[in-house]
Amino acid sequence: MVAQNTHANSMSPEARPSMASRGRPDFFLVALVLGLTSIGILVVFSASAPGALKTFGTPYYYLERQLIWTFLGLILMAMTSRIDYWRYTRGIVPLFGITVVLLLLVLVPHIGIDINGSRRWLGAGPILLQPSELAKLAMVLLFARLFSLHRDRLRDFWKGVIPHLGLATIVFALVLAEPDLGTTIALSGTFFVMLFVAGARRRHLLGLGSAALPVLGAAIAVAPYRLQRVTTFIDPWKDPLGSGFHTIQGLLALGSGGILGLGLGASRQALGFLPEAYTDFAFAILGEELGLVGTVSVVGLFLLLAWRGYRIAMRSPDLFGSLLATGITTMLALQAGINIGVVTDTLPVTGITLPFISYGGSSLVLSMAGIGILLNISRHTV
Repeated sequence: MVAQNTHANSMSPEARPSMASRGRPDFFLVALVLGLTSIGILVVFSASAPGALKTFGTPYYYLERQLIWTFLGLILMAMTSRIDYWRYTRGIVPLFGITVVLLLLVLVPHIGIDINGSRRWLGAGPILLQPSELAKLAMVLLFARLFSLHRDRLRDFWKGVIPHLGLATIVFALVLAEPDLGTTIALSGTFFVMLFVAGARRRHLLGLGSAALPVLGAAIAVAPYRLQRVTTFIDPWKDPLGSGFHTIQGLLALGSGGILGLGLGASRQALGFLPEAYTDFAFAILGEELGLVGTVSVVGLFLLLAWRGYRIAMRSPDLFGSLLATGITTMLALQAGINIGVVTDTLPVTGITLPFISYGGSSLVLSMAGIGILLNISRHTV
């Protein structure tokens, strides 16, 4: 797709437009992100209020934090939209190195914070950082740069594809060890899409994809809880009060919403019946309260966001910008697709949030930072 961009093909990796911004950012993309974020704030409040009142004595506990993160995310989005995207090339290697160190620290006992059996966070008290969220942006930046520099090598499997895959596998392995299979799949999917767009041979990618299936199967087989998630996905009603509880309650929420929903704040599942109601399963609460109209609208917004992001990638004046826009867009689209697939029981349960909708500071702030980079690329589109 983007590899066919004549502008990207005709420029060397170091060639780039003037450092001065050429035009206005893509305000349609801004509107999409603001729309999704606004819906997310409403859903987070509605889904978290009963639990927050019971635990903290106020229904606004999670809402207040989501608003703070939204404010910080908007500031960061505004900042990154003004920074010429080529300036990031100077700090890509240090950023990737810091990300790897943070992913290693997460795995160290008494340093990484264990929540619900997963060691994915660093921090203290209410301030938590999820390094795997930073890894998404760091990997996209790194491989956009490397693929634009080494594009000719990517046609060679051993000299081009394998060295880059080896570097990416470091991050894949660290994220998988947390354990976080959902994010690992999103990272690897984004990597392969960027590799394809950069010009790698299709037969090489098909071969790697075929080789990855046994690895995925082994990752599932060696972890009993993952194997249980697969069997639960096949038949969640086999253990309705155990492993199938999340899935069944999510489907009940979606089903009870009907066409128009029960109304904002009228969710029954948020009263403690649906675990992770304001994080991983926020889409289920959305469906319960706003019905099919609400869920289809959100899916439509994500599809429009993906279209706009790929449009920016196709119109970028250079290969680095094309790959960067492709990577950011693909990462967000894959996250959304995986989360919605889990909630609707079309994919096995994974702990991956819905961008801009689910509760969580690291995901929201860094997703907005990525959107800011997309907006800056859009200022240079031809």
